[in-house]
Amino acid sequence: MSPERITNADALTLARWIRSGEIGAVEAFDAVAARIAEVNPALNAVIRFDPEVGRREAREAERRLRAGDTAPLLGVPFTVKDNLWVAGQRVSQGSTRFADFVAPQDAFAVARLREAGAVFAGLTNCSEFACKGVTVNPLHGATRHPYDLERTPGGSSGGAAAAVAAGLAPLALCTDGGGSTRRPASHAGVVGMKPSAGLVPHPTGFAEPVFGNAVVGQMARRVADVVALLDAIARPSLADPQGLPVPVWNRAEADPARLPRTLRIAWSPRFGLDVPVDADVAASVEAAVERLARDGWRVERADPVWPEGAGEAALMPLQLAGLAALYGEAWQRREWNADPDIAAQIEAGLRLTGADVARALFARDALYRAFDTYFAQHDLLITPTTPCTAWALSQPGPREIAGRPVGPRGHAVFTPLINHCFLSACSVPCGLDRHGLPIGLQIVGPRFADARVLALAAHVERQCPHDFARPVNPPVATLA
Repeated sequence: MSPERITNADALTLARWIRSGEIGAVEAFDAVAARIAEVNPALNAVIRFDPEVGRREAREAERRLRAGDTAPLLGVPFTVKDNLWVAGQRVSQGSTRFADFVAPQDAFAVARLREAGAVFAGLTNCSEFACKGVTVNPLHGATRHPYDLERTPGGSSGGAAAAVAAGLAPLALCTDGGGSTRRPASHAGVVGMKPSAGLVPHPTGFAEPVFGNAVVGQMARRVADVVALLDAIARPSLADPQGLPVPVWNRAEADPARLPRTLRIAWSPRFGLDVPVDADVAASVEAAVERLARDGWRVERADPVWPEGAGEAALMPLQLAGLAALYGEAWQRREWNADPDIAAQIEAGLRLTGADVARALFARDALYRAFDTYFAQHDLLITPTTPCTAWALSQPGPREIAGRPVGPRGHAVFTPLINHCFLSACSVPCGLDRHGLPIGLQIVGPRFADARVLALAAHVERQCPHDFARPVNPPVATLA
């Protein structure tokens, strides 16, 4: 089989080919390795890759298959974001402070995915400490957008998004602390899942600055692949403070054919907030909502009713204080060269008081209650994933959205509140803007409604007029 056909395939197709003997796991990995060698120099999406490690795991997958192993993802390559531990690998969080850190063991999700037979295909780039909305850091530089190399795929999981979109691997593990999986997925035209807090345990690895917010996210080019990935890693574990003693994930409920037509779907174009949204994004998401309605789904326009002062700004002290607690003293001693934006966040965190942090926690509680009230009346919520498409590589964020000036976090308005309330959410591609850049639609559900969220995402994917399942070929000649 040609390497191009292999790298064009989704994860479940690859797994089926390998199980049937149509291709071997080593053959699949070698095709991915060749694609990384060809495309990654232009993207800088995969920042650490040792072909011999993956080839060794691919040979082990073939041995398991011959021995009768029925693991669901035998031989399927996956990447891991550079803030999740992979045993024996240098994992840096995009920081020179951790440039030489070698992970002593696998993160929980990495270990479960390897048990399912998947093959490690490298670490993907992220912003320093995964605390910035673009993927650039002093250690590994910037990741470029696979549709337009002069743009950013966003962050902090921009390396994962670019890698999946460009066919460097069909599956990616990443993290989402305020939209770091969903927003890059939206910009790059892939599916990005933020599971409910506690669904995928994360007891082993680096400390997260926003305690309780960050989860292990999943990316793929097809919703069905995300379902398969999540099915491999959603396991109960009380080793994680938010983990669960019993399973709550049921893969069968993610089957779009089982989604009840009585489902109450809400549609909120601006999330009940006074935020600008680019016309192309608004039109594309609304068109997707209209397609659902024409298909017989019950869709109602309904904005959440938020407590006074709702928004990311009221909650940002939690991230700033977390960074200060983890790295403040070392930064004051100038033990490493930090990204200036991350240094500014640490400095801001050092100026906060305990009362500032408590006020942010009380604001989070109020938001949680608002969502609880909202989901008593609606089963799922649809919003844009981001209010804009990808912007210039040199900018931390777009300067304007829909003609209105915005700050560096103006692109992030639809995602952080979901993390603070521990909910489930998925970004699924729904169209292209006038420049040919992907647009994502976000589906939000209550905590542990993950399977239902993915089932509706599969319907949106099926109705999308553009096929995002095939990898994009980055315009590498423009950098020659």
